[in-house]
Amino acid sequence: MTREWNPGKLMSVSSGYWAGCTLQAAVRLQIFTGLAAGPLTAKDLAAQLESNARATALLLDALAALGLLVKEGSVYRNCAAAAELLVTHSPRYMGHIILHHHHLLDGWAQLGEAVKTGEPVLRRSYGVETERESFLLGMFNLAMAIAPTIAREIDLDGCRRLLDLGGGPGTYAIHFCLANPHLEAVIFDRSTTEPFARKTVERFGVSERISFAGGDFTADEIGGGPYDVAWLSHILHSNGWQDCERLLARVTAAMVPGGRILVHDFILDDTKDGPEFPALFSLNMLLANNGGRSYSELEIRQMLEKAGVVDITRYPFRAPNDSSILAGVVR
Repeated sequence: MTREWNPGKLMSVSSGYWAGCTLQAAVRLQIFTGLAAGPLTAKDLAAQLESNARATALLLDALAALGLLVKEGSVYRNCAAAAELLVTHSPRYMGHIILHHHHLLDGWAQLGEAVKTGEPVLRRSYGVETERESFLLGMFNLAMAIAPTIAREIDLDGCRRLLDLGGGPGTYAIHFCLANPHLEAVIFDRSTTEPFARKTVERFGVSERISFAGGDFTADEIGGGPYDVAWLSHILHSNGWQDCERLLARVTAAMVPGGRILVHDFILDDTKDGPEFPALFSLNMLLANNGGRSYSELEIRQMLEKAGVVDITRYPFRAPNDSSILAGVVR
């Protein structure tokens, strides 16, 4: 993609983290939840949050400048989107993924070092449980925005048993089952994920059709099969090429011949210089682990073919963050 660069645009990109940090601080402090009951002055909100009144006013003004708050005289209120997406008790709350981004920030500040060494960087820890919760529920935030659409668009007629590999809280398994009354599913993920998954599955009323199998899919055989459809959402990018090949071999071994495999990920163009988000996401993986990155469509096709997958096609679906889906049939 060709862009017209100028000093102003360079400065906007360079300082882009200012807006992100402002949003993240507001979520951490529960600014939007504090305003959920109605407009408040900075002083009153600061008293409620036990924060500094002057500093709180500066943050509120910045949020109003971003369009997330509306300022009327000396009082502030949530805009409609903030009330829907940033108040903790809203069913569409997006705060968990925003907190996950906050936890990544220290690593991104060390990107130059990671590029020099090719190794992950040490970053500040916010606590294993805190980070796990924000990650898993953040994945739930993101999946909830697109899972109903995907479940409607992908025809699973004739499929009876679905593997949701690394399914975390089980969002996709849930929506595939809701869209296909004949379908049962297994969420295969680390045992530490099970409490989140069971809580989410119960919330949607499909506990009798979705089970959980604990294991490490990078090392363990995948039980609970055989499956006639496998869903791998944002799995490949966490692994190096050879690990992806071994993983896909384990998945196909757990499937019936003629079963369908669906890979949902940030898929790069074959030139690997776009789209923007998958390219940037590769850097996120550089900071976090050894070997993981976004893969191109050609690369994923090659991995699938080596695992014995044929009739590989790409769905027209494309999410706002440029995730998309490749599908194939197990030989």
